[in-house]
Parts: sequence; structure tokens; C-alpha cells
Amino acid sequence: MLLQLALDTIGMKEAKHLLHEVGDVIDIVEIGTPFIIKEGVSAVRKIKNIFPSLKILADLKIADGGEYESKLAFEAGADIVTVLGFSDDATIKSAVLKAKEYGKAVMVDMISIGDVQTRASELEKLGVDYICVHTASDVKSTKAPPLKELQAVKKVTKRTKIAIAGGIDADSIGNIVKENPEIIIVGSWITKNAERREAALLIKKIMNFR
Repeated sequence: MLLQLALDTIGMKEAKHLLHEVGDVIDIVEIGTPFIIKEGVSAVRKIKNIFPSLKILADLKIADGGEYESKLAFEAGADIVTVLGFSDDATIKSAVLKAKEYGKAVMVDMISIGDVQTRASELEKLGVDYICVHTASDVKSTKAPPLKELQAVKKVTKRTKIAIAGGIDADSIGNIVKENPEIIIVGSWITKNAERREAALLIKKIMNFR
């Protein structure tokens, strides 16, 4: 079980400072969509050069141009790139093929997907590496982390690894850990915490005592 830290609404200077604090605690650093929009794909390259031992996920949320956009991320140093679950199968296939060419991985983000089981079954056939159940940030104040979606996807996947994201904190992570997803994604609960290293250590401790 891996801990992915989502860096979303921060800039490069703060990101580097934060990763010096928690880089030895986390397993994957996510260059979030707002971060990439603000800093460009070059942010991936900069973080990879400074923290080469960390896996990097570029949260491009690709909806079209799967081959070209994933190539941009992989050439910048990303290990994983995200594609939206409601994208056309052709887009997802092209991203998967490009990932195989580079020896990298594709994560499909199931944000706003209604029937997660049906789509998860389809995605597994397309050869994606990860499926991420995800509560959108615009609604997470009224919705809990997508535990039921995680359980539903687990029932229909055999090969594909599962990630979970959306409003996860020290109070909610216990029930998630019981389901043993491959990746747990935590963002603002760590990045906006006054004691960020201690927050990351607490999350990792709970994950390790499953």
C-alpha cells in the first residue's frame, strides 16, 4: 500500500520545501492538475531532478489526445499519467500504448462516473494500470471519501490496481486501509496542516498497521 501526496494549489517553491519535509515518508508525489496548469509540465521535470527516488504522477486528467499528452508527461519524467474515465476508449488505449513504450503507467480517474463497476470492467480490458475512485474537490465538503466505490471496483477487477482519492484524512483513512487499495491519495490534510511532517507520518503509521 503506497501513500501518494497530492500537490494541487501550491507553487514550485512551496512544493520543493514540502517535499524536503516529507519526501522520505511518501511513495508517490502527485503534480496535481492546478499545479500543472500554473507551472506547466516542466514542473514534473523539476521535481524529478530534485527528488529522483520519488515516483511522480502527472495529474493531466487527459480527455483527448491520449498519445501526445501522455508523451509530454513521460518525457518530462512522470512515472504515471492520469486519463479521465469518461474519455473515449480510443484515448485511453493510446495513452496505455504510449505508457508501455516508455515503461510507465496509466491511472484512470473515475471522477463523476456513475456506474463505476461497469466502467472498471471495461477499463481493465483496455489494459490500464490503475483505476482511481475519486470524490471531486468541489463536492467533498458534502461527500465522504469514495469507500463504497472502492469496494464496488474491487469486486470486478482482477489485474488492475486501485487507488482512492478525495477528502482523505486521519479520521477516514482507517476504513479505507481495511480495503487494502494499492494507493491512498492524501492532499490538503497534509499540505495545509501546520505540522506537515507529523501529519504524513501519522497517515503512514495508520497504513502500516492495517
